[in-house]
Amino acid sequence: MSESEAPEYNHLQLSSVDQVLWITIDNPPINLITKSLLVDLIRLSHWLENDSEHIVVVFQSANPNFFLAHFDVTALLDSPSTQQSSGDHELNIFDALCERLRVLPKVTICKISGRIGGGGSEIAMACDMRFADLDKTKMNQMEVPIGIIPGGGGTQRLPSLVGYSRAAELILGGIDLDARTGEEWGYFTRSLPSEELDEYVNWLANRIAAFDPAAVIGAKASLQNSLPSLTDGLINETIIFNNLCYSQEGQRSLRKFLELGGQTIEGELRIPDLSAEVAGNQK
Repeated sequence: MSESEAPEYNHLQLSSVDQVLWITIDNPPINLITKSLLVDLIRLSHWLENDSEHIVVVFQSANPNFFLAHFDVTALLDSPSTQQSSGDHELNIFDALCERLRVLPKVTICKISGRIGGGGSEIAMACDMRFADLDKTKMNQMEVPIGIIPGGGGTQRLPSLVGYSRAAELILGGIDLDARTGEEWGYFTRSLPSEELDEYVNWLANRIAAFDPAAVIGAKASLQNSLPSLTDGLINETIIFNNLCYSQEGQRSLRKFLELGGQTIEGELRIPDLSAEVAGNQK
């Protein structure tokens, strides 16, 4: 990929090696999904649909402590239309982004070191594979303790990966999923020690990229046919999300989340306790 051909983004760095595209997420301090990063990801997803040069796409983070965090709560307070769909029977813009990533005619891999949660987890679940740093990676869906529910397919994709009851434990409890347990449950494809993660993902990405692209794309398309359609579930999830998020109580809980340290490095590193404090403050 020549420099002249590379799209330019505010928070994404692209580098190409043979047919593997490496995408580094860089939105300090915690890789929060701000409106600006969301626009980058949407533009990227459309570009990837038409890109014929790469067969494998690897997402990674420039931040060793955060892979990709949740959606920017200030945006949810500022603009109720951000998460809303354009109609009762259409996906919202975030769901549409995740669906584009899911069905891309490319293999999508997330190399995850540090925390991942909320919308970041929902984007990762839309990708084909998720490899975790055994020593540092934790996933958390922190929405229920702060008065809302996961959007972006969180309540739809997580049960298909880990099973209904385990998804219920994670979502309703708002607890951390560590890398070792996440591999055992099926959220992470594989969890590896820090010193082995880079080497393995690099090896696998290059191995796949060396195969006949038609066979790789065909195999992914066929694998996708094994998955159920989530469209109705995603739309219903959005309705519930909006009803909670834009209610008076929901807006109060989101403001309390920010007041207690949400979206700061210190707060996000202890997100299970912080989100529980939000719930406790509402009683």
